[in-house]
Amino acid sequence: MQLPPSRFLDPTTPPKIVTLTLLAGVSALTMNIFLPSLPGMAEWFGTSYALMQLSVALYLALSAVLQIAIGPISDRYGRRRVVLAALVLFLLATVGTLLAPDATTFLIFRMAQAVVAAGMVLSRAIVRDMVSDAEAASMIGYVTMGMSLVPMIGPVIGGVLDEYFGWHANFGLLLVAGIAVTVLCWRDLGETSTPSGMSFAEQAQQYPRLLRSQRFWGYCLSAAFASGCFFAYLGGAPFVGTEVFGLSSSRIGILFALTALGYAGGNFFAGRYSVRVGMNRMVLLGTVITTLSTAVLAALSLMGLTTAFIFFGLTLFMGLGNGICLPNANAGILSVRPELAGTASGLGGAFIIGGGAALAALAGILLQPGSTELPLVLLILASSVASVLSILWVMRRARALGLSG
Repeated sequence: MQLPPSRFLDPTTPPKIVTLTLLAGVSALTMNIFLPSLPGMAEWFGTSYALMQLSVALYLALSAVLQIAIGPISDRYGRRRVVLAALVLFLLATVGTLLAPDATTFLIFRMAQAVVAAGMVLSRAIVRDMVSDAEAASMIGYVTMGMSLVPMIGPVIGGVLDEYFGWHANFGLLLVAGIAVTVLCWRDLGETSTPSGMSFAEQAQQYPRLLRSQRFWGYCLSAAFASGCFFAYLGGAPFVGTEVFGLSSSRIGILFALTALGYAGGNFFAGRYSVRVGMNRMVLLGTVITTLSTAVLAALSLMGLTTAFIFFGLTLFMGLGNGICLPNANAGILSVRPELAGTASGLGGAFIIGGGAALAALAGILLQPGSTELPLVLLILASSVASVLSILWVMRRARALGLSG
């Protein structure tokens, strides 16, 4: 009997955009699908909201640490092997979260899920392997626009699943999604880099070339503070929705979609205009949009005029600003030393996610019983202002070096 031809592609064939989108998307989905469940999970495990909120901060912190290693490992062994290994480990960790008997065990396996950060790091590096700097910002914009559709509906689905089936259903969905993406990457994700063959010690010697670059630091800080707005929001919004505005988990999930909707719009704008406008000016535009919208929200909060619709609605513009800023800031990080794209993506991602972990944890500390939304709003505003100052530093440095963008 004649077997049908194998659908598996040549392992050197570059992947389709949809593969990179879904690979990054499962990483984003893991970050936020269960957020509407946090209050219910605290009750399930018989612990405090602050402890369960660590499932966000600890996940982000370990993601930051892992990204330092993921980039160099992929530079040495290739993107494909690292992605597939990370996805298998993610599946095992997800099974662990479903079987966890107590909060401590859950948090251990939740932290282990952070290995899926390889999907977000390496999807960017793979894009940079395939195209030039200007095109990379545009393509990353399109990839993250598609990716944002996944976390946009994630909290909505997560809230509904939590309300009708309990929090376990969210992690069951992550398991199914992880299996599907693993199969897709096995079939379509060809190798895009030439393994360097350098030892890790030799690769570590390359770090100073990046860390001495003021432009690298400027792009990292701009991206870290811009995304820090979103991570602080992730850490505090479930509390604000439940405790301040008295919303159900499914309603919170629906309102979370507003931010992701803005992010998708920003990504589309970045994909369409980044080549024409330039990376630095697009980063500045995005950070200014986020800062202005957050300043309006802070003013309304100080006057006591905030409602649930105003609070969540204005975060749409925070998403819009981040959607414009982050693809270009990430392309900037990768452009400083193109030959070290994987390492740069990993280091940059570590700074971005590490800063996000700190801000998410700080949001949990600031929001104590009886708090209003104001501490969270002021934290987001401070982070956004810092992102504007960071990209202005990059632009000043670029002018001094005679660089465009």
